[in-house]
Amino acid sequence: MARENRWVDPAPLEVARPRLPWWTLLPWKAKLLLAPLAAVWVVLWLVGRGVRLVWFYPLTSVLFVVGGVAYWVARIWVLGGLALVVVGGLVWWHRDPLGFQRRVRWLRTEARRACLYAANWRTVTRLAGLTGEAKGREYLPTLRRTRSEWWRDRVRVRMIPGQAPEQWELRASGLAHSFRARSCRVRQVKPGMIELDFGHADPLAASLPVPELAAADSTVDLRRVVIGQTETGKPWALRLLGGQYLGVGVQGAGKASVLWSLLWALAPAIRSGAVQVLGIDPKGGMELGQAPELFHGGPVYGNGAAAVELLESVAEEVRARAVRFRGIRRGWSADSGEPFLLLVLDELADVIAYQTDRKLKERAQLALQTITSQGRAPGVAVLALVQDPRKEIVPFRNLFTTRIALRLDEAAQVDMVLGDGVRARGANAHEIPEATPGVAWIKEDGKRDPVRARAFHITDTNIIELRHYVTGGSAVVLPFSLRPDGGAAA
Repeated sequence: MARENRWVDPAPLEVARPRLPWWTLLPWKAKLLLAPLAAVWVVLWLVGRGVRLVWFYPLTSVLFVVGGVAYWVARIWVLGGLALVVVGGLVWWHRDPLGFQRRVRWLRTEARRACLYAANWRTVTRLAGLTGEAKGREYLPTLRRTRSEWWRDRVRVRMIPGQAPEQWELRASGLAHSFRARSCRVRQVKPGMIELDFGHADPLAASLPVPELAAADSTVDLRRVVIGQTETGKPWALRLLGGQYLGVGVQGAGKASVLWSLLWALAPAIRSGAVQVLGIDPKGGMELGQAPELFHGGPVYGNGAAAVELLESVAEEVRARAVRFRGIRRGWSADSGEPFLLLVLDELADVIAYQTDRKLKERAQLALQTITSQGRAPGVAVLALVQDPRKEIVPFRNLFTTRIALRLDEAAQVDMVLGDGVRARGANAHEIPEATPGVAWIKEDGKRDPVRARAFHITDTNIIELRHYVTGGSAVVLPFSLRPDGGAAA
């Protein structure tokens, strides 16, 4: 009978031995000599922790010290005053929560840092896979400065070695849910440092009333044309001089708000002739026909030969100006004697994609490519609005230096308009609510992070006021009919 062969663990009770600190292995004489140094190190460590505590919680530290001194001097009066402050703060918060949050943002900052971010930071980063390990040591991202505003928290983070902002962008949604926020956006501050924007409310939920028209003799800075407001409260300004703009959005997304806000801001320059606006409205004049006096020579209604001829005339003007400027100036300026030209296409797809005449479509595309690629220096800009951002509809999206994504249908369309990777940085244009027309994400060439903003709300009454302003009070609504060539006939 064969002998049974079984494997037996040679050391069934052997366990991993605990690793002791190196200083425990030193002789007692060495420990005695190093004790003063250890005491100094402990004192410095405690001082550093105290400085760190004061740095991140300055208001709490000051209140703690002042409250302690006051309580030591007069106990009963301090308790009464504290109760009065608490009650007053609760009443203020109940009557004006927005004003309360704005004015006590430092206290809110320290409270949210301590109770929300610092308390959960280690656990959340571990579960999100944002920590690292090397040589048996765990590396954690460092929670740095935090700033709380009434609608968002800005949290700065020092990444661990080897990390990139893209790793945080992939986990932005999980971080938002972990810290009870509506959204999380990742912004690079400097090498190794990022800032997380945790949004809790929408500062652009309410429509923006249009400002008063500027004085007729005022000048317009074409490098900063304000058409709305960003979510941070700053003006949304377009650099019209040297820029080409493409606005994309579904029906009702607010493309008209962008268009009329721009014309509203340019009104003094249009009135003086410093800016000439040319327009094409393939929808029969339903949009640009509301104020035809603003457009030099009147807008073209339709996508036929007249529209293509207008594009070709603008392209020819671009080439002619380049010849006239040669050897004299490198770019357009107000002292050149030439008006700045702005070409508005209310529905770009009807002109360059949906055109049934193949030759007209090719001519339109060639002319528009010339304008967008060469119009920067001669002082010619384009504002093109379209609903469908697909490549077969707008094959030269890259020629537009600034792209505006209003409300879109699909997430893939965001990448088509703003570029690859922009949606990962928070530009979710497909999630813009229908109730907020005019809200858009803006991506400028040369800038990594997109900007969220909302255009002014322009009513029909405002458009009538704009017509009277540009014409000096002589605007008259004229009925028109569409001519076969696409123009308007009174």
